[in-house]
Amino acid sequence: MIALSLALLLVQQGSLERRIAAAPEGVVRFSYAARPGVYGNGRSIISWDCKDGSGRCRSQQIDGNHSDVDSGDWASACDSGPVRIALTTRGGAVTEVRAYVGGEWRTGASGTDLGTVGAREASSYLLSLAANSGTGSRAAEKAIFPAMLADSVAPTIWRDLLRIARDANVARKVRRSAVFWLGQAAGDAATRGLTDLVDDGRADRDVREQAVFALSQRPREEGVPALIRIAKENGDPEIRRKAIFWLGQSEDPRALALFEELLTRP
Repeated sequence: MIALSLALLLVQQGSLERRIAAAPEGVVRFSYAARPGVYGNGRSIISWDCKDGSGRCRSQQIDGNHSDVDSGDWASACDSGPVRIALTTRGGAVTEVRAYVGGEWRTGASGTDLGTVGAREASSYLLSLAANSGTGSRAAEKAIFPAMLADSVAPTIWRDLLRIARDANVARKVRRSAVFWLGQAAGDAATRGLTDLVDDGRADRDVREQAVFALSQRPREEGVPALIRIAKENGDPEIRRKAIFWLGQSEDPRALALFEELLTRP
């Protein structure tokens, strides 16, 4: 009994990585604070970039599929946190990462519950899981998204994402996930401080947004330079954000260079 109590105390007091490693094999759960604008239904829906109090969100994930949506078309789920993580461990390795926002764990569910942990520590652990993916695993690929949802990490997390995206030793799917989230962060940086939408007067926004999508489907040597120019020069912040979103899907090194340029501006 004494030995069991001591082991439990060590799990509770150590770093998150050590606590997970010390937990029995199976399911390990923990929770942490979500950044502002993140909502979820506690199950399959997570949304982010939501306007406080309005229930309108820019982006969402449903059952693992990300989408960029118009803020006027989709209402968020009701809970603003916390982020809840369920890991599956086997043979000393994490084999599965499941993320939820809101809701609560089922009473009496099997596994080890580490309780609430610091948002920064949780984000660092998840990014480390992604960065050390080697030849790759589903767990590593799925670790980046919940890391991005953590409170108080947005100003600096892009540096870690850039390192992951450029590391050839990291699994390709994991690097693609890092590039996607770099695009999200760069989109915020590109439009920071712009409060009014600028209309060039030549076409309505729906037409221009469709043109941005069409460019993303063109051959890379044609489409990528055009999207970069739009992302850097277009006067409409929503159009710039759309261009950056599609650049984030391109896996082109020039897109990474643009993200770094935008994020390092004073």
